[in-house]
Amino acid sequence: MKMLIRGGHLMDPAAGRDGVFDLLVQDGIVAELKEWTNSEAPVWKQEEMDKVIDASGKYVMPGFIDLHVHLREPGLEYKETIATGAMAAAAGGFTSVCPMPNTKPSTDTPEKIRALLEKAKTDAKIHILPIGAISIGQEGKELADIQGMAEAGAVAFSEDGKSVMNSALYAEGMKAAAKAGRPVFAHCEDIDLVRGGVMNAGKRAEELGLPGITNAVEDIITARDIFLARETGVQLHLCHCSTKDSVMMIALAKAEGLPVSGETGPHYFTMTDAEIPEDFGNYKMNPPLRGAADKEALIQALQDNVLEAIATDHAPHSKEEKEQSMLKAPFGIVGSETAYALTVTELVRTGKITMQQLVERMSASPARILGIQKGSLQPGMAADITIADVDTCWKIDPEKFYSKGKNTPFAGKEVYGKIYYTIVDGEIAFQQE
Repeated sequence: MKMLIRGGHLMDPAAGRDGVFDLLVQDGIVAELKEWTNSEAPVWKQEEMDKVIDASGKYVMPGFIDLHVHLREPGLEYKETIATGAMAAAAGGFTSVCPMPNTKPSTDTPEKIRALLEKAKTDAKIHILPIGAISIGQEGKELADIQGMAEAGAVAFSEDGKSVMNSALYAEGMKAAAKAGRPVFAHCEDIDLVRGGVMNAGKRAEELGLPGITNAVEDIITARDIFLARETGVQLHLCHCSTKDSVMMIALAKAEGLPVSGETGPHYFTMTDAEIPEDFGNYKMNPPLRGAADKEALIQALQDNVLEAIATDHAPHSKEEKEQSMLKAPFGIVGSETAYALTVTELVRTGKITMQQLVERMSASPARILGIQKGSLQPGMAADITIADVDTCWKIDPEKFYSKGKNTPFAGKEVYGKIYYTIVDGEIAFQQE
């Protein structure tokens, strides 16, 4: 198949390209690029193309890579499936996603990694890059077959949804991951300090009469995991960072030369706990929305490349589960279909980051963290492409989500930035109607 993408603003920081280009895709590969040097476009014979996309006025970017999603299958298909989660991701501009292992049963064996990849071949139009569990059943008692899962196709290892509280076992898991050449993705939560908390500890929690989660719950395990990474030599990636001190510790680790990276989610740089209007399950996430100082520290860390990635932590639940008090609702919100627009609205259009930094945080850096050949549109690379603008204003309507999960705190919010095409290996996975 031959596809021509005409006149789009190519934003490819990994290749050092930032300008108007024509892009030729052939047989799933970026075949050739031609820059517009004058008002006239370079000419390829359009009649020879199977598809021509007019991308004028839009950005053409390497496909977004989400380091952190929950697809729920197997075992929790009433919340999400590989098919619905992948479609939601495609609608959000993501060409690759990394599903966490906290399914039922958990993804903790080579056989389960292979089964997930086989199911993805038929059910997903995007790349599914599985993350394996560190311990069997994610019970924190016995190490899973990390080498075997790596050989089966696991791109990383994590106990996400919880921390491995047994530090000795966790250190062994880190050593095994380092030997397998895979990063560990850390969910930092001292479970003994949670004490039934459901939102950030502070004034708003007191006003709502809800138990709070202190910053120390995250910060203590962040420190532990960084020390263990230094001891074991593993590449450590810190998931859904939400506190100013976590950011500070990552910066110190980087200054020491440790292979440590971090991500945050759009909800953490968009809202604070003070903005939670009521006790409602759609405002419950783990870690919780934090205070203004934490939010500003996260934004600064994205500006300074201390936090290298923006990930969604897409966590779908049923309406029945989430439409109740935070005391009873499960943790988590969906994010695949809103992440790009929230980032454009909150960070790009406000001048806090550039479009180049957006692409770095949502594509180039995630690819580098995973060690995969993606995140750029150099000739010869796979044609994983996101085409979007930054000007279209629209209102978030969960009822229009492709995801089964409608649990977002951003329902009704006006945002900017629309995804028009998501192209995976040269095939259109999503097209704006």
